[in-house]
Amino acid sequence: MAIKFNSGDSRTRSSVSIFIVAGLCCFFYLLGAWQRSGFGKGDSIALEMTKSGENCNILPNLNFETHHGGEAGTIDDSDSEVKVHKPCTSRYTDYTPCQDQRRAMTFPRDNMIYRERHCPPQEKKLYCLIPAPKGYVTPFPWPKSRDYVPYANAPYKSLTVEKAIQNWIQYEGNVFRFPGGGTQFPQGADKYIDQLASVIPIENGIVRTALDTGCGVASWGAYLWKRNVIAMSFAPRDSHEAQVQFALERGVPAVIGVLGTVKMPYPSRAFDMAHCSRCLIPWGANDGIYMKEVDRVLRPGGYWVLSGPPINWKTNYRAWQRPEEELQEEQRKIEEIAKLLCWEKKSEKGEIAIWQKKMDADSCRSSQENSGATFCKAEDPDDVWYKKMEPCITPYNNANRDEDSSVDVKPFPERLNAVPPRIASGSISGISVKEYLEDNKKWKKHVSAYKNINKIIDTGRYRNIMDMNAGLGGFAAALQSPKFWVMNVMPTIAEKNTLSVIYERGLIGIYHDWCEAFSTYPRTYDLIHANGVFSLYKNKCDFEDILLEMDRILRPEGAIIFRDEVDVLVKVKKIIGGMRYDSKLVDHEDGPLVPEKILVAVKQYWVGNSTSVQ
Repeated sequence: MAIKFNSGDSRTRSSVSIFIVAGLCCFFYLLGAWQRSGFGKGDSIALEMTKSGENCNILPNLNFETHHGGEAGTIDDSDSEVKVHKPCTSRYTDYTPCQDQRRAMTFPRDNMIYRERHCPPQEKKLYCLIPAPKGYVTPFPWPKSRDYVPYANAPYKSLTVEKAIQNWIQYEGNVFRFPGGGTQFPQGADKYIDQLASVIPIENGIVRTALDTGCGVASWGAYLWKRNVIAMSFAPRDSHEAQVQFALERGVPAVIGVLGTVKMPYPSRAFDMAHCSRCLIPWGANDGIYMKEVDRVLRPGGYWVLSGPPINWKTNYRAWQRPEEELQEEQRKIEEIAKLLCWEKKSEKGEIAIWQKKMDADSCRSSQENSGATFCKAEDPDDVWYKKMEPCITPYNNANRDEDSSVDVKPFPERLNAVPPRIASGSISGISVKEYLEDNKKWKKHVSAYKNINKIIDTGRYRNIMDMNAGLGGFAAALQSPKFWVMNVMPTIAEKNTLSVIYERGLIGIYHDWCEAFSTYPRTYDLIHANGVFSLYKNKCDFEDILLEMDRILRPEGAIIFRDEVDVLVKVKKIIGGMRYDSKLVDHEDGPLVPEKILVAVKQYWVGNSTSVQ
């Protein structure tokens, strides 16, 4: 009997031990989940939202629709500690901090230095809200916006006079009309592009990304869009007032920029085509430094188009009012540099010349060396932010040929989700093919959640979209639609530089440091996406500075989607509470236990008035 009693007692003690161990496991699991959830970190806003609504993702009190001319909304001053930002005076309506005209005139004019980026020091930054001009309205939806811009949004008529015979722009009542003409294509961009397409395979998806240097009002890029080609256009802020502003009001990708002394803010081997239509860039000057910079960003197999002087100078030198000998020497230098760069001339007809960059650099490397060509020594050809241009050829050697052969880049739209060559080759450190595919899947899920939050993303209400921290371009790829385009921004302090991958996907983007102002006019984006931006810049610059810049470039009644840690978003929400926004914090699509949250904000409609400051 004693033996039986001891056996039962042992089984009882064993059952109790198992129960205690299981209980402890459950307790520590729940404790860990609570610690990771963000609750207990000041997430009272998100917690309250979760309790108060049946479906917190619908945001019934946020209105994303445009109202064109509504009055300025009241500022939420429920928190007495919120700093209220007042409007700037109306003279700052079109303020571009890093291309300010008055500051520019203090810099040398040599090599267009004064037209480059010159940002104000911290003590001279504006801490007021840039007002919209009186009468401002939401731009027309695409494709109507390609041809019409409301006069009130950019009330500058100088180009209608200066470019009257070239069909750039016409003033008609309360709108500007853009007939699609240009200095080199007064009969229209469509016919001009047809001429290019007789040499360049524009229609089959091989040519997808294009660079337009000295773009004017960007009609070339505007008319390429329907052929599934996306152009990154740039022009300086100069005497041709508001040309880039007009481009963005039309819904065409563009930035303020110039070929001066600093490298272009784009990665190497990014563009399938580069274009200059009477852009007034001295291509043969300074040992061909500007052609060598175009060569850096042009993909092997890519095309360079030059139309206008000095092409066909024998026929046109009188019309151009320039000496025959000068034009002849200018073209000779261009031909010489093109040959040195291994660009093969494919066509010269009328005033249009087209070269193609050879696929295999080895075939002409020896001739380059024999001619005494200088090769760039920089280890990373994509390290370009504020780096000076050099009159050297960016080498394209055996180490990187396999990673970026144009044969390996698939036609668009297939290339959008195909594995980019630089990922497949392992040349982007720390990103495998598996991680790339998982990133695609993650962003499809995120974008689906965004569309549930903001029902009008797909309606055409938003045309110009910006991703402030683009990563691998997953956000833009998941959104892809002919209704809009995305400016993919690669922060210069990002852990991984993946802008080249974004271009290989057939998307466009630019390098930028968000401690400084972006190279654009006010009110040029309809929707801004900020994923992890504030965590990235937490110890680099003030949140207020970044948010004021976001407000400058966002249109009235435009929207912002923030995705970040809850602690960060609570601070952001407090700041924008004093900047005339309606906002709401939303749980991660996987539920309230995830510490990453979403903050959505809509900019209220208001225009300049007498209560402004500075």
